[in-house]
Amino acid sequence: MKILLTGFEPFGGSNVNPSLQIVRSIATSPPMDIELQIAMLPVDRITGPSTAVVAVESFRPDVVLCLGQATGRDALSIERVAINLMDYSLADNAGVVVTDEPIILNGPAAYFVSVPVRNLLSAVHAAHVPARLSTTAGTFLCNQVLYVLLHHVAVNTLQTRVGFIHVPALPEQVVEQTVPSMSLETMITGVRAALECLAH
Repeated sequence: MKILLTGFEPFGGSNVNPSLQIVRSIATSPPMDIELQIAMLPVDRITGPSTAVVAVESFRPDVVLCLGQATGRDALSIERVAINLMDYSLADNAGVVVTDEPIILNGPAAYFVSVPVRNLLSAVHAAHVPARLSTTAGTFLCNQVLYVLLHHVAVNTLQTRVGFIHVPALPEQVVEQTVPSMSLETMITGVRAALECLAH
């Protein structure tokens, strides 16, 4: 099973991004039966999605699982849908903000992910990691990358399945905020369980 696992670079003034730390940690010891390729995605409306598409085209994975940070969430959020909308007041790492723009002009309003979300949820729960299904991937880069990948697969009739998991902030990122966090070790355990589920 060939799986592409992606995470994002730090953004929003933070010098870390748990999604990237998870990806790099798992890459040092991938689950059995998985040929794993990883990619770091820029938090940039142009190069973020294009980097993901290039990685798919070069590696030709059976599955793409993207990770992204969602500060304020208290569990791994297994996304179910991406919408054709960019709308964010927090600038990307190129300093760009976007209001009410489509990701793909005249593209479908939304795409559902193509991974078995309830199986993933059960696998993460079995690893004793908090998780839930989510019907909003937001309207920032995470949603944009997910939508672009699903669109790329659809228009090119690829067999690649695509999924996305949002992860909480790390404790050290929110020490001065009253928002939830999760340890890196717990998040790694949950994502490994999801990958093992996808492989089998």
